[in-house]
Amino acid sequence: MATALDKLVFDAAQTARIGWFAGQKLLARRLSRPVKLPERLRNRQMPASRRLSADLRQLLERDWRNVAAGLYAMPEDWRGNPLAELRRAVDFFADLEAVEQRRHGEGADRILIDAPSEHYPRYYLQNFHFQSEGYLSAASAERYDHQVEVLFGGGAAAMRRQALVPLRDALMRHCSNGAVAKLLDVGCGTGSFLREVKRNYPRLRVTGLDLSGPYLGVAARRLADWSRVELVEAAAERMPFHNASLDVVTSVYLFHELPPRIRRAVAAEIQRVLKPNGTFILVDSLQTGDVPEYDGLLDFFPIAFHEPYYTSYLRENLEDLFSPLLTRQTTALAYLSKVQAFRSPA
Repeated sequence: MATALDKLVFDAAQTARIGWFAGQKLLARRLSRPVKLPERLRNRQMPASRRLSADLRQLLERDWRNVAAGLYAMPEDWRGNPLAELRRAVDFFADLEAVEQRRHGEGADRILIDAPSEHYPRYYLQNFHFQSEGYLSAASAERYDHQVEVLFGGGAAAMRRQALVPLRDALMRHCSNGAVAKLLDVGCGTGSFLREVKRNYPRLRVTGLDLSGPYLGVAARRLADWSRVELVEAAAERMPFHNASLDVVTSVYLFHELPPRIRRAVAAEIQRVLKPNGTFILVDSLQTGDVPEYDGLLDFFPIAFHEPYYTSYLRENLEDLFSPLLTRQTTALAYLSKVQAFRSPA
């Protein structure tokens, strides 16, 4: 049961995180040149910083209530080596000049030209977020989580954790007879979400699938403390798993990085591998209309951070995307993200 001391530790840790990452976000903004907006985005209303800060505080308060209610374990955000955090910050700012050059350069600067194109689908050969080497180098893998936390002002980990709420409900259903469920995280990246899953459910059999070998290398290190973990390097649109073989499938911030045709192929694969009465949990960006005050910010995001398929995702009808075999059960907004749970027919 959570205590007053637990709340004090939680608040102190989250306040420190927000200050650390939001401070870097502010400094990076000051070191960057303004992005030239297309005509359609000029004079669009953007959410005030006060609104963003208030919504982030609401997310963290919900995060604490979930911990206090026993829905998931106290986060480990406060742990870590301060010197390692400082090195990651130095690396982030060292890469910022290259990011700026791509942001204000020609379109060719956004494409990976040295990657082995025969090994990766064409849509994947992008310098996503304008970061160096896209998703295809060890340096990028080490930099990614820090970069994302700066982008969201320290709120990324808390947004991911909201997926643990529908996951708990799903596992209570699948494990009621003592069976050990099987979970697949599609596009697992560096394993940040899978680490939270294993911290809360150490006996759960989990598989992480990703197309980036370097990112899976970081995931392997993060998950080394647990057994019943498998990491697979493969494309989400061609999963190497049997039909109806998985109880739970999760996807965290993958679908907005897929072109529409591939998005549909991945949705079909998820439906194929889920067992009857299985659960699919999707965490991704807000979409147009979810929070109308944020719509201008959402339209600006792919221009400022090179997300070439994001605009189509904003208008994707997700219920249609996962039909006819998956039915949406729950939806919850979490700051700049949306958490949805779908179920396959029994």
